[in-house]
Amino acid sequence: MARVASQYEYKPMSNPTPHDAPEHSQAAPEARQAEAPSADHRHADAEMARVLGTTPFHMALDASGAGIAHWKHDPLHDVVEPMTHHVIMAYNGTVQHVERRAGQSVVNGTFRPGVVIIIPEGSSSRWDIPKPVDVVQLYLPHAALARVADEVDGGTTKEILERTGHPDAVTSRLLLSAAGILESNDALDKLFRQQLTELLATRLLVAHASAPVAVQQIRGGLTPKALLRAIERLRSDSDADVSLSALASDAGLSRFHFCRAFKESTGLSPHAWLRKYRLEQAMNMLHDTDASIVSVAAELGYASQTAFAAAFRKLTGETPSDWRRRAR
Repeated sequence: MARVASQYEYKPMSNPTPHDAPEHSQAAPEARQAEAPSADHRHADAEMARVLGTTPFHMALDASGAGIAHWKHDPLHDVVEPMTHHVIMAYNGTVQHVERRAGQSVVNGTFRPGVVIIIPEGSSSRWDIPKPVDVVQLYLPHAALARVADEVDGGTTKEILERTGHPDAVTSRLLLSAAGILESNDALDKLFRQQLTELLATRLLVAHASAPVAVQQIRGGLTPKALLRAIERLRSDSDADVSLSALASDAGLSRFHFCRAFKESTGLSPHAWLRKYRLEQAMNMLHDTDASIVSVAAELGYASQTAFAAAFRKLTGETPSDWRRRAR
């Protein structure tokens, strides 16, 4: 596949590390070659499209460029230029040894299931990846990370470390599950992305920062009044603002604390609660009315009948039509 020419000359990979060894740097461990973000840095989705030379299987972004993308791409021997987001990736492919070069720093790492790759905002390096790659990526604006850092411990923003195949089963599992949860439903997908951003930003601060933070356990849920207000918003029609920021604002809490308090009160995250509620709405409409499947899909905010049917089957094991026939 054709690649954009770069100032770096291709060099074969140096001696790879064994597949069970940690990533290894010939310079300072995890040296970060970064520069201050500037206006000419690309959004992460644009830079990934340029360097990977393909289109993602799934992508869900907001106006800031933050979001989730699932990529499958060919071997890569090119430079990833500085981006305006922190990029966190979970690998889901065959074991392979890779090399990352930034200035005089050379890091050898191993891609395998259960590891993460992190490219901090403003960082640039050359990657030599010999085999095809399957990754799910989160694009995290630094402003979101700074906000979460302030909400978690009120401290200063921490520097995020560069990772080239670092074992982290928690982050990997969260990211890989994300690609299968996107449902082509604006409200559900937006709420899910926002929750995932909160979770992974917190995880970065705990496990991948130069000065890790300690997250205190949240005790107690929402007040009855705040819980009722949140549920009323989630039950509103499909055009209502059910974003995490709106829900948290109603409760007078930060997004970080609202998510945890809501789950303490209900046993479900806001996204899982809304997903369950939309499924119950769908079942009621299918059982009690003669509305067409496409009408039900539109009423509940799905982009298409196909997207609705896929989401319904994922949760029930049946298509909407089959469920309706059996339930009547």
